[in-house]
Amino acid sequence: MISGSSANIGVGELIAQKAKAYLELVKMRLSLLVAFSSAFGYTLAMGGNVDWTQLILLFIGGFLVSGASCTVNQVTEKEFDAMMKRTQNRPLPTNRLTKNEALTFAAIVAVAGVLVLYFSTNLLTTGLAVLSMVLYSYVYTPLKRVGPIAVFVGAFPGALPPLLGWVAATGAISHEAMIIFGIQFIWQFPHFWAIAWVADEDYKKAGFKLLPVKGEKDMKTAFQIMTYTLFLIPLGLLPTYFGITGVNSGVVATICGVLFLAQTIKLMRDQSRKSALRIMFGSFLYLPIVQIAYLLDMVK
Repeated sequence: MISGSSANIGVGELIAQKAKAYLELVKMRLSLLVAFSSAFGYTLAMGGNVDWTQLILLFIGGFLVSGASCTVNQVTEKEFDAMMKRTQNRPLPTNRLTKNEALTFAAIVAVAGVLVLYFSTNLLTTGLAVLSMVLYSYVYTPLKRVGPIAVFVGAFPGALPPLLGWVAATGAISHEAMIIFGIQFIWQFPHFWAIAWVADEDYKKAGFKLLPVKGEKDMKTAFQIMTYTLFLIPLGLLPTYFGITGVNSGVVATICGVLFLAQTIKLMRDQSRKSALRIMFGSFLYLPIVQIAYLLDMVK
C-alpha cells in the first residue's frame, strides 16, 4: 500500500508539473490582457448593453488565441530563450516540455480559440484573430533578430484585440474601431522599446534587435520613445471628440498621457535603466487605466 501510495503521489506530481508548464506557455498575464482588451472593445461598442454569453466566449476565445501565439513563439525561440536570463527557466529551455508537446498544445488551443470565436461572434472577428496569430507567430517573432522593424510589425497583432472586440459586437470595422486600435497601436512603441532598453543585454545575447535607430540606449532612442508617447495625448482624446465616451475619460486619458510623457522626458535626461524601467511599468498601468476610464464614461 505504501509503494502504491507513493506511485500515486509521483503520478500526481508529474501531472501537476506538466499542467504548470502548459500554463506557463500561454503567458497568463499577457493573454489575460489580450482577452481584457477584446472585452473592452466589445463592451464599448455595445454601450454597456452586452450579451454576457457572447462577451464571456469572446474573452475565452481571445485568451486561447493569444495563448496559442505565445506557445508558438516559445517553440520558435527555444534556443534563444536558453541564452537569456529572463527566459531561461521557461518550459522548453528547461526541457519540462518537448517541442512536439508544445506544438500539439498550441494546435489544440488555437483550434479551440478559433472555433469559440467562429461560433460566438462572426467571420470577420475570426479572420482578425487568425491574422493576429499569423503576424505574431510567423512574422514578428523571426523579425526580432532582423531589426527594429519587428516592433512595427508586432504592434499590429498587439493592437488588434480591442478592434477584434468592436467587430465582434458590430460586424464592421468603423472609424470608432480604428480609434481604439490606433491608441493601442501607438502605445506598443514606448512599451516595447522600454522593455528592450531594460532587457538590452539579454536581448543582445540572443541576437534580438528591437531598439530603434541604431539599436543603442542613447538620446536618439529616448527621443523616439518620447515622440510616440506624446502622440498618445491627442489620440486619447479622440473617443471623447467622436462621442464614444464623455469628457471625464478624456481628462483621465490626458492626465495619464502627461504622466507617461514625463517618464520619457526623464529617460531623455539621464538615459538610465531605472528610467526605462519606470516607463515599462508606466506602460503596464496606462493602458488598463485608460480603457477602464473609457468603459466607465462610455456614451450609451
